[in-house]
Amino acid sequence: MTDLTGKRIAFLLTDGYEDSELTSPWEAVTGAGATAVLVSPAEGAVTGKNGHEQAVDLASTVADAADFDALVLPGGVVNADHLRLDGPSVGFTRDFFAQHKPVGVICHGGWILTEADVLEGRTLTSYPSLQTDLRNAGATWVDEEVVVDAGLVSSRTPDDLPAFNDKVIEEIAEGEHEDQTP
Repeated sequence: MTDLTGKRIAFLLTDGYEDSELTSPWEAVTGAGATAVLVSPAEGAVTGKNGHEQAVDLASTVADAADFDALVLPGGVVNADHLRLDGPSVGFTRDFFAQHKPVGVICHGGWILTEADVLEGRTLTSYPSLQTDLRNAGATWVDEEVVVDAGLVSSRTPDDLPAFNDKVIEEIAEGEHEDQTP
């Protein structure tokens, strides 16, 4: 098993996230020894579309990518749509790419990447309804269980979580990627 002891992983989300796309990767990285931190524009706690509630650890307005080793962006239509409209969340996301740090994104979570303008020349997957948005942002969209492109790990749906979790852990263990900035 890969050891992520000493690594800090930010999970950026708000209300309306896909519950399993938070809980499954969270359990995977903490099970590998990492510390997971929930970053959100919401205060107090966030609630998933299926009712999972989790405390917010850090406001997106004060979060700094330099304090983390990787970022995970769970999906959920409402979550993803609200995050992409939150300037601090978009800037926080963009900074992970500028610092060449691993980013995991699943389902609708990719919407924030279009706002962060980090997709030019990248290959990724997502929930199928995002493919036009991602292509228009300069990405090559593919329909695969999991795609890894220079530290960017992407998957389509909760069905892909086992493969997604494995690749996220692998990329976090590898660390920074010099060729990640688009």
